[in-house]
Amino acid sequence: MNWHVAVNGQTIGPFPQKQIVAGLRSGQYDQTTMVWREGFSDWLPIAKVPELAVPSPSSTAQPQPTPPSMSGRPQAHEIDYEIFGHEMQFVEVELDPQESVVAEAGAMMYMSDNIQMQTIFGDGSSSSQSGGFFNKMLGAGKRLLTGESLFMTMFTFTGYGKGRVAFAAPYPGKIIPLDLGNYNGRIICQKDAFLCAAKGVSVGIAFQKRIGVALFGGEGFIMQRLDGDGLCFVHAGGTIVEKQLEAGQTLRVDTGCLVALTQTVQYDIEFVGNVKSAVFGGEGFFFANLRGPGHVWLQSLPFSRLAGRIFAAAPQAGGKSVGEGSVIGNIANLFER
Repeated sequence: MNWHVAVNGQTIGPFPQKQIVAGLRSGQYDQTTMVWREGFSDWLPIAKVPELAVPSPSSTAQPQPTPPSMSGRPQAHEIDYEIFGHEMQFVEVELDPQESVVAEAGAMMYMSDNIQMQTIFGDGSSSSQSGGFFNKMLGAGKRLLTGESLFMTMFTFTGYGKGRVAFAAPYPGKIIPLDLGNYNGRIICQKDAFLCAAKGVSVGIAFQKRIGVALFGGEGFIMQRLDGDGLCFVHAGGTIVEKQLEAGQTLRVDTGCLVALTQTVQYDIEFVGNVKSAVFGGEGFFFANLRGPGHVWLQSLPFSRLAGRIFAAAPQAGGKSVGEGSVIGNIANLFER
């Protein structure tokens, strides 16, 4: 039997009964949400509809056991996606009715009809949106520590069939899709790498416990931590390389080239060991020393390196055109304003 739901003054549906019950369990609906089906003379709150009753935790029915790796984490929405482009990529997310995706403010490229856009505190996960205004501010404050905005944007499809919303990468590089369920529910990434994720994925902070990593690791004391069991998308510059480190295997990389790692990888800072190489080699004084087991994602072009080259070449910073491809070379600069 098909049901209709009143959300924000709009009627959506029809939905099967099991979808309404699932929405009630996940917190998408509550007992005051108004519903209607054929045979009702008027709209009723869910609390007054016996067939939509959700068993209480004290019920004798035994719940299905949760896998140990996902225990305690809310289930994220299941979304489909497609990535377009090569050097400048964007990801198009396909949403079923009442499915949602959250993204950084300003990342949206386009969206289809019947997509409801809502600005929210924090990341939109159950942990940051429950418990009143204080918990919401706490979740939003964590984002401030990583240099991000207080707000994120949630996109929910409220129509029939399929809805689509796309998010664009902020600079040349690649978009990496990550299913957190395949990585024991957690990924640590650089603080500006997150692009978007299925609703239910928590975007938090990861403090570096080692003082050497905090001071010389290139990312400061704080990196982003993505928790949950759903899809998330991170962005990095240039070409992306994924490495699988075995137990005890180490990899030394430039600190700016590290994009993300799984929680089993140990991350430390190592001095290059030679002052002459550090001063004149152009590679800096420190490397990131990664020790397995676990996955590591690296980027060939950190945004800081790209921005530094652009700034150095800008006329305002003293950079000069070298007249590439011109026969007369710098003589042409005499006629520039």
